[in-house]
Amino acid sequence: MNLLATIALGLLNAATVLLAAPLGEGLLRKLTARIQSRQGPPLLQPYYDLLKLLCKEDLEAGQVPSMQRFAACLAFAAVVAVAWLVPMGAPAPLNAHADVVLLIYLLSLCSISTLLAGLAAGSTFSLLGISREMMAMVALEPLLAVALVVGAVHEKSLRLEAVLSGSVYGAAGFPWSGLLTLLAVLLAFQAFVQRAPFDMAEAETELMEGPLLEYSGPKLALFKYARQAKLMVYCALFVALFAPWGLGLGQPLAWLWFWAKVGVLVLLVTAIAATHARYRIDQALRYLGGLLGVALAALVLATFGY
Repeated sequence: MNLLATIALGLLNAATVLLAAPLGEGLLRKLTARIQSRQGPPLLQPYYDLLKLLCKEDLEAGQVPSMQRFAACLAFAAVVAVAWLVPMGAPAPLNAHADVVLLIYLLSLCSISTLLAGLAAGSTFSLLGISREMMAMVALEPLLAVALVVGAVHEKSLRLEAVLSGSVYGAAGFPWSGLLTLLAVLLAFQAFVQRAPFDMAEAETELMEGPLLEYSGPKLALFKYARQAKLMVYCALFVALFAPWGLGLGQPLAWLWFWAKVGVLVLLVTAIAATHARYRIDQALRYLGGLLGVALAALVLATFGY
């Protein structure tokens, strides 16, 4: 792939994620309302909300730490960068020039930027929110890293083009390590996308949005946009690891089939979020710790070829 084609495909991936992210959020809100026997907001309401925040004046009280300004841009940029690395119905623009380590770092950076934002704000609610976020990250980030490394062990390569192509299947079907990895990632998926019952860091009824309490206007819009885009990116990553079928259909069928699978994942996230109460942080840590143990067992099995 030449340079111009790489740039064009990368911009297409990023634009698709940014355009689809508010729609996914709108679908999630609407279906949640229907499940709970409510009318719910219009499907396009997230677009209006983001536009309203972006058009507001960026007010700041007193001396604001530079990190508080920078964190919002960092969160948004990290998610957009990941969109260049994950295949979305076509080979990812930079998959031949990047590896699993870079992908893990960028995904971690999305969460770290939220921690930096809450820490810079200095509010009591923000500090409590980032403490919950940090505790969840201790289990979540290694779990995702282990899942990607299992694929790398199967492929005997860290290159993204090898790992993000259903690599958990291995060379001879679906091994035990692949099944355990699928189980761990699927059961932790709500936590990856920060939806109920794993939204302890925001917890609107307890912490009033936690780390983002002190933000408003364009900076808050960037954080919310990054969170919405994160849902699309993690769905794309899940499809690339566990359900890459359909890439041989040719365009545009492969692209449409990919987004159909993403839509199914969004529906699954919505159903779970609408029917489960928020976990306490200790409950979430026990749950995620158990899944991390399952993922580590999968890594051991993959090392021995099972």
